[in-house]
Amino acid sequence: MKHRIVVLGAGYTGAVAAGRLAKRLHREDVAVTLVNPEPDFVERVRLHQLATGQDLTPRPLREMFAGTGVDVKLAKVTAVDVDRRTVTVTSSHRAGQAEPESGEPAYEEPAYEELEYDTLVYALGSGWNDGGVPGVAEHAYELSSRAGALRLRDRLAALDAGRPVVVVGGGLTGVEAATEIAEARPDLDVALVARGVLGDWLSDKGRAHLRKVVDRLGITVHEHTTVAALEADRVTTADGTAVPAEVTVWTTGFAVHPIAQATALELTDGGRIVVDDAMRSVSHPDVYAIGDAALAIGPGDKPLRMSCATGVPMAWQAADALAAQLTGAKLPHVSIRYYQQCVSLGRREGLIQFVTADDRAVNRALTGRLAARYKELICKSAAWGVANPTVGMPSRRRRVVQREAEGRSRARAAA
Repeated sequence: MKHRIVVLGAGYTGAVAAGRLAKRLHREDVAVTLVNPEPDFVERVRLHQLATGQDLTPRPLREMFAGTGVDVKLAKVTAVDVDRRTVTVTSSHRAGQAEPESGEPAYEEPAYEELEYDTLVYALGSGWNDGGVPGVAEHAYELSSRAGALRLRDRLAALDAGRPVVVVGGGLTGVEAATEIAEARPDLDVALVARGVLGDWLSDKGRAHLRKVVDRLGITVHEHTTVAALEADRVTTADGTAVPAEVTVWTTGFAVHPIAQATALELTDGGRIVVDDAMRSVSHPDVYAIGDAALAIGPGDKPLRMSCATGVPMAWQAADALAAQLTGAKLPHVSIRYYQQCVSLGRREGLIQFVTADDRAVNRALTGRLAARYKELICKSAAWGVANPTVGMPSRRRRVVQREAEGRSRARAAA
């Protein structure tokens, strides 16, 4: 019988893992099923662009995986039983199809199905986290999903000039969202609320450039500010200050998909699956977990952060380890490390902050239009890696791109 591999989630990590497994293994030996609720691959790193009215290239999963041997199942995961090795999913099917002349619409009802697996690759990722702050769930907009970005897109399009928009969260997502909105809609009054100093994770050069761009775009920054509550027309801070907000975009962090919490898998307090260097669950070796759903340890014994830059290498490692396990090959191991943090600041500006292996900023950063082009290359490479998952972005090419960018950065500093 074929070894049954079920991959849950077709984001960057799940899609890369499924395709890489299909290319590493023979169809006569394995059956790879990729489960995802949406028919298209979503470029999550571009959702701030979608929210501001830009159209993204459609990437239907079934077209992407045509001819690979990967069976794409459009369904929502509702339960995982790691003891019975089953996954329960629901999909929609047409029921009671009306005759065209009747004028009555067909309706859909959920169809429940149980998938059995020999090996599970858990890549359900994360969604937005309201942090338990009153009013966030009712009034805030989020950018962790395509549906959320489209909802925000419609709301921004309906805003009259001069209306206030507040982005809460001073991390990568918040900075990209605020600058993208301010550039696309210079007629709006955009503000950014940060718990600490704006860009406090960056080098001095990176922070200075970020501040320059934010000021040029007319974004008001509230630093050292904690949000205590949201209402339909305002953000209330911990000291009682009311910040007007016709639209509030909430980007303070991500929460992992809750399915794992109902399983027997060993989890962190935050609900992430604990894995070893091969991305295998430490409690259930027939389960691999990758991306935001998993907690892996990187250089300096530090947990790897939730990001595409982390998830894709985790997918490579998991797929290669599983392929080696099934074929009797030597178990591969490549240390997952960081090279840079890539930040888009609208369509014409960018910031590439070079970092140490354990993700600490160094005193080198690439800025301006060149950085914007660099970030675009990274985004295109990530999408390309999903459709060509054997190698992702080749390490040699990545090193060349990085050396060129660092060389330009040093030249500018010397000048």
